[in-house]
Amino acid sequence: MLDTPTNLASLLSDTELLVTKAYVDGAFGDAASGATFSVTNPARGDVIAQVADFDRADVAKAIASAVTAQKAWAARAAKERANILRRWYELIMAAQDDLAI
Repeated sequence: MLDTPTNLASLLSDTELLVTKAYVDGAFGDAASGATFSVTNPARGDVIAQVADFDRADVAKAIASAVTAQKAWAARAAKERANILRRWYELIMAAQDDLAI
């Protein structure tokens, strides 16, 4: 048994990167049932977070939302999509140390 569990939030410089909700239809949310599952630290085996545990209905809603969002994404000009993806890349690179943790 571990003396002290991993406190993932304390290891991050930007604690907002630790999100335990699912991102669906432009917002973060829980499973409709409120169910969660444990995410374990593979190096130590202790639980580092409880995250939303989607059932089939939650997943079907997420897929339907993604299909709708894809149509709006495809309607954007290629240059606009490229700019968005470039900005996303820049955000990932700025947070790479936290994301690696």
